[in-house]
Amino acid sequence: MGTRPKLLLCFCLFLCLASRSCSQSEDQQLAGGGYRVAAINVDRGGRRLRADVAAAGAGVSTGDVEKLDVYASLETDTRLRVRITDADHPRWEVPQDIIPRPAPEGVHLDAPRQDSSASPPRTRVLSTAGSDLVLTIHASPFRFTVSRRSTGDVLFDTSPSLVFKDRYLELTSALPAGRASLYGLGEQTKRSFRLRHNDTFTLWTADIAAANVDLNLYGSHPFYMDVRPPGAAHGVLLLNSNGMDVLYGGSSVTYKVIGGVLDFYFFAGPSPLAVVDQYTQLVGRPAPMPYWSFGFHQCRYGYLNVDDLKGVVAGYAKAKIPLEVMWTDIDYMNKFQDFTLNPANFSYAELRPFVDRLHQDGQKYVLILDPGISIDPTYGTFIRGMQQDIFLKRNGTNFLGNVWPGDVYFPDFMNPRAAEFWANEISIFRRTIPVDGLWIDMNEISNFYDPVPLNALDDPPYRINNSGNHRPINNKTTPASAMHYGGVSEYDAHNLFGLLESRATNHALLRDTGRRPFVLSRSTFVGSGRYTAHWTGDNNASWDDLRYSINTMLSFGLFGVPMIGADICGFGGETTEELCGRWIQLGAFYPFARDHSAIGTVRREPYLWASVAASARKSLGLRYRLLPYMYTLMHEAHTTGAPIARPLFFSYPEDVATYGVDRQFLLGRGVLVSPVLEQGATTVDAYFPAGRWFCLYNHSLAVDTRSGERVTLPALPDSPYVHVAGGSILPLQQSAMTTAQARRTPFHLLVALAEDGTAAGDLFLDDGESPEMGGARSEFSLVKFSCATWSDGKIRLRSQVVHNSYAPSRTLVISKVVIMGLQSTEPARNFAVYVNGAAVQFNRAVSTSYRSRGGLGAAHVGGLSLVVGEEFELKVAMSY
Repeated sequence: MGTRPKLLLCFCLFLCLASRSCSQSEDQQLAGGGYRVAAINVDRGGRRLRADVAAAGAGVSTGDVEKLDVYASLETDTRLRVRITDADHPRWEVPQDIIPRPAPEGVHLDAPRQDSSASPPRTRVLSTAGSDLVLTIHASPFRFTVSRRSTGDVLFDTSPSLVFKDRYLELTSALPAGRASLYGLGEQTKRSFRLRHNDTFTLWTADIAAANVDLNLYGSHPFYMDVRPPGAAHGVLLLNSNGMDVLYGGSSVTYKVIGGVLDFYFFAGPSPLAVVDQYTQLVGRPAPMPYWSFGFHQCRYGYLNVDDLKGVVAGYAKAKIPLEVMWTDIDYMNKFQDFTLNPANFSYAELRPFVDRLHQDGQKYVLILDPGISIDPTYGTFIRGMQQDIFLKRNGTNFLGNVWPGDVYFPDFMNPRAAEFWANEISIFRRTIPVDGLWIDMNEISNFYDPVPLNALDDPPYRINNSGNHRPINNKTTPASAMHYGGVSEYDAHNLFGLLESRATNHALLRDTGRRPFVLSRSTFVGSGRYTAHWTGDNNASWDDLRYSINTMLSFGLFGVPMIGADICGFGGETTEELCGRWIQLGAFYPFARDHSAIGTVRREPYLWASVAASARKSLGLRYRLLPYMYTLMHEAHTTGAPIARPLFFSYPEDVATYGVDRQFLLGRGVLVSPVLEQGATTVDAYFPAGRWFCLYNHSLAVDTRSGERVTLPALPDSPYVHVAGGSILPLQQSAMTTAQARRTPFHLLVALAEDGTAAGDLFLDDGESPEMGGARSEFSLVKFSCATWSDGKIRLRSQVVHNSYAPSRTLVISKVVIMGLQSTEPARNFAVYVNGAAVQFNRAVSTSYRSRGGLGAAHVGGLSLVVGEEFELKVAMSY
């Protein structure tokens, strides 16, 4: 026994020295020797550059790629691309059919290419007069900087320690630690929206519950926005689908990538809205969501049967809480197999009449699908999948995975036949149950087995910080050595699966229904917003998760996925009446609002508690009134990429105090939501940027500040604070139990005057379900409203019909106008209203009133019949 401790110590020392965390030899192996520019030229137009870059002589390290090709292009005046790849061998890149983009072009040289032995200039600049972006290539050692022409501010400044190996790339950029505020890099649940210094972001899609903070989750988005005083913003995208760690140190950002190429895109901004516009112009504009999807949704994993679903719908109706969509989790399936029905609890004979009744009542139905196809020789979907040979391969045969149904094969959505197979299965199933949308889950891909390593791809030389403990990349997912159609390895394409399944599902629904698809996907990648909405995943019923949901929601707005929300009341764990009440108050203003809970947990439909039901009625009542405004924001998102839910600095980038605000958010430019986020809270600490802010519930002036002000407000028992910024015009309709009912009610215009007496706003209208939204082949109306106060005190409200091919706009009317922010607190003695120059005669239908709250007045003019699709001018004159 005397020798065992020594042997054990030696063995442990050997393990430590051999492990990734202890090995100095591995660090040396992954280090690079740096590079130098051998030749460099800019084309005659001054918009493209190409450089031959070589490993720096004696500094060459083991495995370094010896020759690199550096291509840079000002693709637009606001978008710069810098691509670094192996000069001699092709490498994996995100395919063009997944994210279409300009291909690198040949550079027309000003002079013959320099001999590689000649000394190139120390620097070379790529710049045009029309662009604010300036690229400088430094020759020896090779590095590059991106700066602003207008200010000289350096946006990206790489160190000379570039590493470029077959399966390990590393690049570091310096940042001004005291001036840069970074946002993005996901998907992770974060304690703050603004990225914290000395944090690592691992990008490898994994089935890790969102309740876990600071771990890689379901999506991969290597994009960040940097906002610097006095408000200039820019964006940086590394377009790479391989696994990576991104280390943010405050004064630097380092990319450690296990494959592919370094393909950077820089977006000039300079406003935050301009950055997302430029970003989504490249990766794809957000898909238009159907109008009904902005209603309220109810789901639970663990609904027992169709009678249980009926009881939930009845519970909402009895409590007079709006309900738009009923969802069903995997409970409906037979043996957890896609496109099947549980014959005992969700039989066709019971489920189909239930769905038909939902449709008769103006409601919708959405079901879940998982990618794993059960290996069952009696299962039609499996039989057809085998016949069409569409499954992911490994070692020459279909890869065997395991999820809810047991052993499964996974469709390979890189195979064109797989998308066709998927569309056919959806179409067959919709003949049985005509679902209105589809929810695709477990598509990271989640796998209950841990595949054993097969080759070097399964164990790369650099182990990313998967799951926060450097978990092997094969754990709980498909193995990196699996092969996709066309010889593409899972090692390279892993992070793309959710995007590819979203695309296939979106196209399948569009083809089968002819209507605008609604898809909700758990896994996402750069550009997923073109096809899908997203929810934040498996959160917990906790106050922390309530707060963190705002950070994730705002991050996905940056990623071009504006239809985003969290499971209201929490998915896992046991919720409480107070938590659920506060969550419905916040969740009513998520772009995507759904109550969802896990099997075995306490039920949490909002009608189960009287106080939560009251909160739901009030908060959802305001949401449904705001539907025209939110849907107009959807149109803005679809055309410009602008998020629906936004951080405050999007509207107030010059206000540095907004950079750290993540307990409030804006809907659009001017609706500020300030929820209660702590247990037992009696106050809300809210920040109000400069200007006037009016309460949306009672139209009173809440705050009037010239430079931004933090205000402590008493917590409301049944709603969050919702304020509208002075200068805004909101189109509203009346609340109802469904969006279809709400859309048939008259419009109101809520005018919040800025200090200068002006305000503006938009209204977009269409049928809510046509595939195009505002396109050349669609019927729609777009109306712009503007308001001004004349020197004599008269107020003039005008509408400008920009486009009008949507027929109902010629019958829909604005019946009421409320103008907030009038200077007098005294009631008006004389009140005159003119429409298109003609005086309005007051009677029982047409009425006016004047109310004073918060130091300013509000004029109410009701009983109007202003046709939405026709231009009008409304004048209001008052004497006191």
